[in-house]
Amino acid sequence: MKLLHGGPIAEKILAALKAEISISEEKPGLAVVLIGANKASQIYVALKEKKAKEIGMNFFLFNFVESSSEEEILKCIERLNNDKKINGIIVQLPLPKGFDTEKIITAIDAKKDVDGFHSENAKKFLQGTGEIYPVFPHAIVKLLESAGENLEGKKAVVLGNSQEFSQLMQLALEQKGLLTDFVLAGQLSLNLGKIKEADVVVSAVGLPGLLKGQMFKDGAIIIDGGIEKVGEKVFGDVDFGSTKDLNGFITPVPGGVGPVTIACLLENTYLAFRAQK
Repeated sequence: MKLLHGGPIAEKILAALKAEISISEEKPGLAVVLIGANKASQIYVALKEKKAKEIGMNFFLFNFVESSSEEEILKCIERLNNDKKINGIIVQLPLPKGFDTEKIITAIDAKKDVDGFHSENAKKFLQGTGEIYPVFPHAIVKLLESAGENLEGKKAVVLGNSQEFSQLMQLALEQKGLLTDFVLAGQLSLNLGKIKEADVVVSAVGLPGLLKGQMFKDGAIIIDGGIEKVGEKVFGDVDFGSTKDLNGFITPVPGGVGPVTIACLLENTYLAFRAQK
């Protein structure tokens, strides 16, 4: 297996952003709302803060304990919507149980929704009229492109936890000429044939070692977008060791999807900043 490292792709995006921000009198501002103590979420937020500061972007973190009320979160988002220093807002997902994810994401001003999850922005993207490219699908496409393979007419399978995620991901892959299907994580055992036939497999479930090497077609491109912290180590959805005898490409965890996702997020924040100015 050849590794698709996200670092070089991310660094190219970040270097361009740093150059742009360095000559701007005002600096873009990104606000992150973090609820609860999910370890994977904490890792991602810390990395977002580090990279934002490295390129000269202002970063604001709003931490809430899991017992916070939904009303508190919505009030915080309302304040951020009205704050001119804040150009981009994200709520780190997944949210703890009991929170209405759609309600909270929809509370973000669509112009400041730099993740691209807001229903208004998602709808525009699905219609092909969106200005914000949803961050995670954008990162996946950039990693696929880095493999340098012809994707036109190839089969792809997206493995995830929600239909909403699948729609955006499927469209992004179909725009690259891939014939795309979606498999819910809970129905994996019923769809092993689809995964075995796929030329491209994108997984974003968050269950360490869910996918084994023998499940994949030899020569497949595997994009592992899962992340879960077990002890002091970070794992993806793919049992990485079991893929070593396969031909094809795979993203490492960490160091694959994560860096590119963060770079695309900061790029969206800068684009939102420019649009607002």
